[in-house]
Amino acid sequence: MIPIVAFYAVVSMLAYITYAIDKKSAINNRRRVSEKTLHLLGVVGGWPGAFLAQQRLRHKTQKTAFQATFWLTVVVNLACAGWLTVSLNLI
Repeated sequence: MIPIVAFYAVVSMLAYITYAIDKKSAINNRRRVSEKTLHLLGVVGGWPGAFLAQQRLRHKTQKTAFQATFWLTVVVNLACAGWLTVSLNLI
């Protein structure tokens, strides 16, 4: 169980940092991080950090299409994590 929590923590920190970089790039009119990359980080387990970054940095919160896809990545990640937990008899 601990390795799973550690994995989520590390990927969440990476997601938070990536959102912060994208926010700074947006402010400074520089090359942005692709939305595909942001969503990929969410689907592989970084969604808690991504959600925190969205709220704290006020980034991507008003884009309806982005938010819909983001929440889909959360559902997909949780469904996969649940399936793996049951399949590997971790409960």
